[in-house]
Amino acid sequence: MAGQRSKVFTLAEVSQHNNVQDCWLVIHGKVYNVTKFLEDHPGGDDVLLSSTGKDATNDFEDIGHSTSAVAMMDEFYVGDIDTSSIPSKVQYTPPKQPHYNQDKTPEFIIRILQFLVPLFILGLAVGIRFYTKSK
Repeated sequence: MAGQRSKVFTLAEVSQHNNVQDCWLVIHGKVYNVTKFLEDHPGGDDVLLSSTGKDATNDFEDIGHSTSAVAMMDEFYVGDIDTSSIPSKVQYTPPKQPHYNQDKTPEFIIRILQFLVPLFILGLAVGIRFYTKSK
């Protein structure tokens, strides 16, 4: 690549490559097309797919990849990222989950079940013992 300029991509361009048929990642300011590596990735393809559309450097570094894994990245290199297209700070938004209502089941039903279930198990055990002893 000496004397040859690499292609520069914006984050918006890279973000379009975010599925199993076409997966690109941004790591250390470089863009990698890891589509052919999805099936071979030891952590599975979901790990790579979840890192698309953002700067995946922290995700990559947090795992602690081997030197051979880092060397392997060269074959997937497609260009550089336009660093001005990467937001300097991304605001964390927690995943949307429905509110869990602990008081969904009335308390008296729980108390009744706490009494009846052990009583049922005891009755079942006595019945099995009585039935097997009579033969």
